[in-house]
Amino acid sequence: MNINLLTNEFTQITPTRSLNLLYIILDTIFLLFLIGLLVYKKRYLTTLFGLFGGILYTLVDFVGFYLLAHSRSIYIDNNLVGAGMTFLVLLWMSMSYGFTNFVFIWLCLSKDKYLKEWLVLIVGWWLIAPSISKLGGDPNIVTTRTTNEYHAYMGIVLVISYLVLIILMLIKKKIFVNILILNLIGISVQFGWEFALLINGIRPLNEMSIMTLIINSLMETNLGMPLILLIFYYTKKFVNEDLSKSKEVDLRQFGILKLEK
Repeated sequence: MNINLLTNEFTQITPTRSLNLLYIILDTIFLLFLIGLLVYKKRYLTTLFGLFGGILYTLVDFVGFYLLAHSRSIYIDNNLVGAGMTFLVLLWMSMSYGFTNFVFIWLCLSKDKYLKEWLVLIVGWWLIAPSISKLGGDPNIVTTRTTNEYHAYMGIVLVISYLVLIILMLIKKKIFVNILILNLIGISVQFGWEFALLINGIRPLNEMSIMTLIINSLMETNLGMPLILLIFYYTKKFVNEDLSKSKEVDLRQFGILKLEK
């Protein structure tokens, strides 16, 4: 099978990546470095939420997309690999993007003191890592995932989750969350690494590239933002960032929340 044909003949939204082993190694090192830095800065809650995101992405990708939907395929040296190798590749990929996505979101919701520095570190790595990995030779690992089977369901979840949030605010007559910023966070985190993959050639540039970038960014992470906000609210209400028990925290300190005492 020709990798170029594989990455250019799809006629539907197909998130595809072409990369090499060096990219996986470098990204794993960065992930460990980021975890270490978060722990050093006592961002324990952020770290735990990031790990939760990585585990969640792994379950969705391997169990949902690969085992149940049969929409995920991985090729190494033009050969379709089995479940074992697929799991290992998806474990890295899901932990990497799941962890950084959820850390990105949590830091934004928390209005972290060093938010700009954290985001430059994460987004900067997304942008530069593919260029460095070219030292490892041509890409021989290709991951593909068709989305037509479930994007409609994702759209339904997106509509329902934000609709419930909006109705709740209308009923209570309290604007307790800046819904535009919530959307912006959910869209920008996915757009950041989708865009980085596209401009660096890891995502194929074809007639479906822009649609893949836009649709994935609008839905795939953003659909979970209302639920993440709920988790954030109740977690921060009882637990501090250093995992100590929260006494009485004023949740209005967090930029997205507009809560009355």
